[in-house]
Amino acid sequence: MSDSSSTGASDCTDPRTSLAAAELEALVHGICFKTGPPRTLGVEVEWLIHELRRPQLPVTTERLEAVYAALRTVPLQSALTVEPGGQLELSSPPADSLMECIGTVSTDLDAVRAVLADDGLGLVGVGHDPWHAPRRFLREPRYDALETCLDRTGSAGRHMMCTSASVQVSLDAGYEEPGPLGHVRRWWLAHRLGPVLVAAFANSPLVGGRPTGWASTRQLFWMEIGTGRAGAPPLDGDPRAAWAQHVMDAPVMCIRRDTGPWDVPDGLTFREWARSGAPRPPTREDLDYHLTTLFPPVRPRGHLELRMIDAQPGEDGWIVPLAVTAALFDDPQAAETAYRAMKPLAERALSLPAPHNPLWADAARSGMGDTELREAAELCFRAALEALPRIGATTEVTDAVAAYLDRYVIQGRCPADDLLDNLRDPVHLRSRIHPAGGSASAHGKDTRT
Repeated sequence: MSDSSSTGASDCTDPRTSLAAAELEALVHGICFKTGPPRTLGVEVEWLIHELRRPQLPVTTERLEAVYAALRTVPLQSALTVEPGGQLELSSPPADSLMECIGTVSTDLDAVRAVLADDGLGLVGVGHDPWHAPRRFLREPRYDALETCLDRTGSAGRHMMCTSASVQVSLDAGYEEPGPLGHVRRWWLAHRLGPVLVAAFANSPLVGGRPTGWASTRQLFWMEIGTGRAGAPPLDGDPRAAWAQHVMDAPVMCIRRDTGPWDVPDGLTFREWARSGAPRPPTREDLDYHLTTLFPPVRPRGHLELRMIDAQPGEDGWIVPLAVTAALFDDPQAAETAYRAMKPLAERALSLPAPHNPLWADAARSGMGDTELREAAELCFRAALEALPRIGATTEVTDAVAAYLDRYVIQGRCPADDLLDNLRDPVHLRSRIHPAGGSASAHGKDTRT
């Protein structure tokens, strides 16, 4: 995917120059989709860090600080970042192929796991921590402000910040022109395919060691933090105009200060801030920052960032959603099949923006137990399997996707069902969520070569 800050409207003004509301909206309109042939993709993989031997025990702040200090000395191709609760995230550089992306992140994960293992720690792929309550690890003004802002709507924000983890797939926006690989179609497909990805890869049914009644509790928490912060714009109309309007009408998380705590206004939209100019007029830099405080399921950043997939079990479980998503978007035949598979389900959304509509809620609650979503998922997985060799996937990757289709989708199951099945057996549950060792995926294959 392209760096959305490298060209175009992003270079037009000095960051410290205050701008009128119309100018700010025009900037968003100009940078949200960088169109052209889909050539690159990327992935961000988030992980919980747990004790290798007893993952139910919380990892102390001191140990997390020490292990992150060690990790920052390790040369990685991916960007290493830390989430507010201490979760680890690796963000790949834009890759020219699926296999290049897989190879880069896999190599980096091997290096990360080696450092963690030296301290008796490991990475766990699960959408929400099944045992531990939210606990802040990072103490920075941004996260202090975010916590204050999200606490106004309940506890969901703290769960999202501190105890959740995901697999985020980034794709080029697509062509300016219409068609299966055009940016309008890809924008529509990302929002309509989102419920299938939520349901097929749901992996967070537990909070505090107990079932929540949701296959993806992580997605539930995202929905609960509200439409302004975590919602998408309407899908009807021009995507650029819809996103630009959404950004301007979204609530401001904070107004930053050079010193002291940041202001956290209640209910102030960015448009209102720009029009009032109080407590100071917003700048281009403020707009850029505001964009990072919005968490819709599909975020346009020049490219498309798909944010709805739970973290997956096993060392290589993240590869399956990456491969399926890449195939369904970047192969024209598979993209057309996915479009046709999802079109009949669109009416279940009731024309309401994602994820705050019945289709997304059903996906998060029922996973593959929803018959229509399971049928659509099977069509999409089969289309992806046919497309994967065409986009350069190895036999190992294709086999991992086929194994996932057989083990979960066809059976009407998702990884959340495994956690629920094993809930009554603490030994099995521990092994199911135990930080993975070795190079095998959740399906018993090494998919990295």
